Amino acid sequence: MKAVSDFVPLLGAPVRQDEGHLIKEIASSWSVALPEDFITIAGAYGDVAVSDYIYFCGARTLRRYADGMGRQLEASRTVPHVVLPTPGGALVWGNTIEGDQLFLVPREDGTWTVSAFRRGWADWHDTDLGFSDWFYLALTGGTATDWLPEWEPLPHPLDLNNG
Repeated sequence: MKAVSDFVPLLGAPVRQDEGHLIKEIASSWSVALPEDFITIAGAYGDVAVSDYIYFCGARTLRRYADGMGRQLEASRTVPHVVLPTPGGALVWGNTIEGDQLFLVPREDGTWTVSAFRRGWADWHDTDLGFSDWFYLALTGGTATDWLPEWEPLPHPLDLNNG
């Protein structure tokens, strides 16, 4: 599990003043406990576009995104989960510029792992990785995937106007 300090070389200094408590409030209103690494990292870096490719929801947009895009995704034949705020649902936490939707999926053992609806393939992609490990690998080109780009040199530019 990665800490905020692990993301400083990738994303620069945190752009939010620890908004994790706001994300916890959203999760509490949904009667769910989200993973601490997601809460911490989204509380520090949420509501930004990363390298003009990945949009990462944070405290300002998480509820609105889940209510809007989550309802649409829940109705999709390709997304095999209900989506928060539906009880027991997966968390849709962001997307790519290509329309891929990024999720945290609760597992029976209490962990949450990253999965994605890949729009270009019209399929569902599961991983066994928790949020911070997957996000770190995704941002460093360390994932074995052909649906994320080859990145420019680090750190990634962040666009805060998308939040």
